[in-house]
Amino acid sequence: MRTCRRALTVLALALPLSALGAAPVVDNNSGSGSSSYPPAGYGTSGAYAGGGVTAPASAQGQLFMQLQQMQDEIARLRGVVEVQQNDIQRMKQEALERYQELDQRIASGTAAPATNNSQPAGGAIDAGGTPSASAAQQAPAAGTEPPDPAKEKLYYEAAFDLIKAKDFDKASQAFTAFLRKYPNSSYAGNAQYWLGEVNLAKGDLQGAGQAFAKVSQQYPKHAKVPDSLYKLADVERRLGHTDKVKGILQQVVAQYPGTSAAQLAQRDLQRL
Repeated sequence: MRTCRRALTVLALALPLSALGAAPVVDNNSGSGSSSYPPAGYGTSGAYAGGGVTAPASAQGQLFMQLQQMQDEIARLRGVVEVQQNDIQRMKQEALERYQELDQRIASGTAAPATNNSQPAGGAIDAGGTPSASAAQQAPAAGTEPPDPAKEKLYYEAAFDLIKAKDFDKASQAFTAFLRKYPNSSYAGNAQYWLGEVNLAKGDLQGAGQAFAKVSQQYPKHAKVPDSLYKLADVERRLGHTDKVKGILQQVVAQYPGTSAAQLAQRDLQRL
C-alpha cells in the first residue's frame, strides 16, 4: 500500500514538468511576422489601421497651422492699416493746404485779381467794398427784401467776419441766408464765391461744387467767375470726376486768358 502511494506522488510531481516540456519554443530571431513584439496594429485605431489612410494631425501640428493662419491674417490687416493711415495723412495734408489757402485769400480780401471787371446787374465787389448805385436800384425778386445797400453791407461783412474767425459752419449759414434775402445784391456774386470756399474748408465737396458752379451760372460776368471755375475743377478732381476736370480747366484758359486762374489752370493741364 505504501509503495503504491509513493508511486502516485512521484507521478503527480512529474506531470507539470512533462507538460512544460511539451510546450513549443518560440524563436524570437525567426522572420515570422507573428513573432514580433508588440504585435502589428498595437496602439493604433482600427479606423486608421492598414495602408493608404493618413492618421490625423497631432495637437502640435494643428496648433502650428492655426498660428500660421493667424500670422497671415495679422500681416494682411497691417497692410490695410498702412493704406488707411496713408489716406488719412493725405486728407489731413489737403485740409491743411485748404486752410492755408483760405487764410491767404481772407488776408488779401480777394481770391485772385481778374482782368475781366465787367459786372452783371449784381455787380462785382469784394470784402469791405461798397455796392454800386445801379445794383442798389434793382427791383427785388419775389420773396426777397428790397435793396438796402447799408444793410446788405453789414450783413455781408458779418458773414465774412465768421470766416476770419474760422467758424465755417456759421459762415456757411450766414452766406446762404444772405443770398436768399439779397440775390440781386452787389455783394451776391462774392457771397456765392465765398460760400464755396467755406464749404470747401468744411470738407463739404458737394456743397462747394454747387456754390462755385452757381457763380458762373447766376453771375456770368462777375470778376470771380475765373476763380470759381478753377476751384470747381479742383472740387471735381477731389470727387474723382477726372473726366470733367480737363474741360473746366480748358474753359478757364480759353475764356479768361491773363488771369491768375488761367495760369493755374494751364499748369494743371500740363500735369494731367
